[in-house]
Amino acid sequence: LFVLLESFVFPVTYVNISKDLVLQQLLVEWDVDKSAREAELAMSFEIQVHRTDVAITVWTEFLNVTLDKSGKPLHWVWDSDFPLECMSHSVRIRSRAEVSNIWSQWSLWKTVLGLDTSNNHGPQIFPNEKIVEEGSDISFCCIGREGQIVKDFFLVPTIPAFNHTNGRLGLLTVKNVTHHDSPHIMVYCQESCNEMQCYDHAGFFVGKPPDTPHDFSCQTQDTRTVTCTWSPGGDTHLYGRHSPKYVLSDEFSQNPILCTVSCSEQCSCSWDIEQQKICNITLTVENPLGKKTATDSFDVTHRIYPTAPFQLWEECTDTEITLYWKLQNIGIELFCQTEVLQPNGKVEVLSYGSVTLRGLQPYTEYTARVHCGAAQDFWRWSEWSEAQTIRTKEAAPSGTLDIWREIKPVLGGRNVTLFWKQAPEFQANGKIISYEVTWRKVEDASEPESISLLSVYNSTRIFIDSHSYRISIVAKNNVNYSLPSVLIIPTGTEEDRSGSELEEEWVNGTDDGIFISWEPRHIYDSYIIDWCNVPALRPCDFQWKSFGANASSALISSAAFVPGVRYNFHIYGSVANRATLLEKKTGYFKELPPLFDPVVENIELTFNAVTLYWDSYPTNESQPGFLRGYHVYVSPLQEDCSLEGSKKHVLPDNSVLCKYSIDNPEEKRYTVKHLLSNTKYKLVVKAYTGGGENPIVNFRYIDTPFNLNILYLLILLVIIPTLAAAICLWKIKWVQECCCPVIPHPNKSRVLSFKEFNIGSEKVLKISDCIPDMLVVDSKAEAQKL
Repeated sequence: LFVLLESFVFPVTYVNISKDLVLQQLLVEWDVDKSAREAELAMSFEIQVHRTDVAITVWTEFLNVTLDKSGKPLHWVWDSDFPLECMSHSVRIRSRAEVSNIWSQWSLWKTVLGLDTSNNHGPQIFPNEKIVEEGSDISFCCIGREGQIVKDFFLVPTIPAFNHTNGRLGLLTVKNVTHHDSPHIMVYCQESCNEMQCYDHAGFFVGKPPDTPHDFSCQTQDTRTVTCTWSPGGDTHLYGRHSPKYVLSDEFSQNPILCTVSCSEQCSCSWDIEQQKICNITLTVENPLGKKTATDSFDVTHRIYPTAPFQLWEECTDTEITLYWKLQNIGIELFCQTEVLQPNGKVEVLSYGSVTLRGLQPYTEYTARVHCGAAQDFWRWSEWSEAQTIRTKEAAPSGTLDIWREIKPVLGGRNVTLFWKQAPEFQANGKIISYEVTWRKVEDASEPESISLLSVYNSTRIFIDSHSYRISIVAKNNVNYSLPSVLIIPTGTEEDRSGSELEEEWVNGTDDGIFISWEPRHIYDSYIIDWCNVPALRPCDFQWKSFGANASSALISSAAFVPGVRYNFHIYGSVANRATLLEKKTGYFKELPPLFDPVVENIELTFNAVTLYWDSYPTNESQPGFLRGYHVYVSPLQEDCSLEGSKKHVLPDNSVLCKYSIDNPEEKRYTVKHLLSNTKYKLVVKAYTGGGENPIVNFRYIDTPFNLNILYLLILLVIIPTLAAAICLWKIKWVQECCCPVIPHPNKSRVLSFKEFNIGSEKVLKISDCIPDMLVVDSKAEAQKL
């Protein structure tokens, strides 16, 4: 049989095609010779699709089918990448038995016409509206009128696209389309003319299919009404009639649930379930690009989400609060959780109908709220009730006030200014209504004096004589007084003796405050440091701070500390409420440069030195830093620094000065040596502190005098020798006779002008021929010797 079949051909008997313009699909139907069906042969079909705009086969597909005897025609669907309106499409098919190698003849082409063959009234774009999934491809065509050419075919906003026009047909394809900020993308087409009928436009939307609903769950507050909630998922970028649509259905009722869906951050929908106890809810979300579902099956009694408690009220004492509330009756047992916010943190207490909180602070506000849940088959807590703020009742103040004093001697005694503040361990336990100050002499049992001050005050001044006094201060609220805080004021002579011998020491500021240290003494049980936050004002914002017996240093910080202000600190040791001044400190949070330069009153000049004299420079509290000394800057006008004993100093303008440092702030003069005579110099004197010095702005200018010693030397070395030479030249003969007489030659001397008497070769003078000018008589001894 197979050998016989190899030589048989089973042609396609007919072909029909149709098109689905919505899905852009060609629907092909065909059949083959009945003998092939009778034999139930396995057949192969080759299907070709031809497009008229390109005049070539655009698709070929092979299909294998096993025939049956039912006589039903065969079907095949082809998805077109372009709208089917754009051009005509033709289909043909041929066949062969799988056991045969011989193909039948091709069927005749079957064609479905596109609108490119019609004569429309203007250009037309297909599709004229479409919803496209982000990331997919989309193709458009523009069909012009007969006799017209498509001139422009483009998108707004501009996005990359493949554009091709061929006569009256334009094609445009966008790959991997993405969502833009605009709600839709417009497509424009223009023929080769400018009239209104030469234009057409269409739009398409880019979006996403809906996400599967997240956190889909259902619950009930009263076992009769069910509310389902879910997170809607990401933005689909499709709105209005294209936005996601939600439908809920119950498997047990087999009907859609009639409820109104509302969405903001979460979506919800509520409906009445009457007596139904078991539910199997399906949520379907759908938009033009897809559909997703989520399900939730539950027993209604296991999904109790109670309403929030209401009508909270309380009963309280100074240390306890009992809180009560009401609940909606839903026929099941509930248990509740109370949250109480208090100054030192959060307390959570479990209870059923009420709760009592113990160990609370008097006259303190607590904020409580309650939520409840099912005692059995717990699902989740209800919403919190409205917060209830409760204040406990007052009690007597606990602890003592932190007190201190400032003593000023006056005529006949002392003014004592008392200060107080609430120490960390002090608890007002109510509203402080007044402070009571009492004082009496320590030495005798005289009647004490007292004053009462309203709670708005934190200081007062009293006058006492030179005796020692005991001062106590208490705080009062509506219940009782606090324990007294006590100070012992020493006698006037003791106070004078303790502070007269102390000298102030400098202290340094840091980025965080002013560091104070002191020498600890074992006899004291505490130390106190006091100071003024604003020394220039009266009152000066007086402050103090206490430290334990083991302390020997402290970092004093305050938001009121500013650079350039001198702060004075007094350090006291205290034992048995009696304070003794131990040390005095003074310092700056940060030192600043001096406010002005020293005033140079006098300048003494020599040919090679200059001595500067200036007035006494103030070193009091008005200065923004401790005066450390002076700098003297000198420089010739046209030269860099080259003076011996100085250091090079470069100004911001890169000019150079010679710098001399004076480390003694008491110094009032300085001599700059090694200057050049007859030279112009600029100089300035600057005071400096720990914060540096002010910028150099104004110079003094000097001219050193001419050096007379050079003139004297010139006279000695040049003028006098020259004068002597001139005189010598003028009296040269006299000088020569005096200084350099002519030595006579013996042969030319008159001595030899005598009559010659020769003895041998020598001329001999006879004494008788010589007439002497002077006669000298030698001594007898010399004569005898001769």
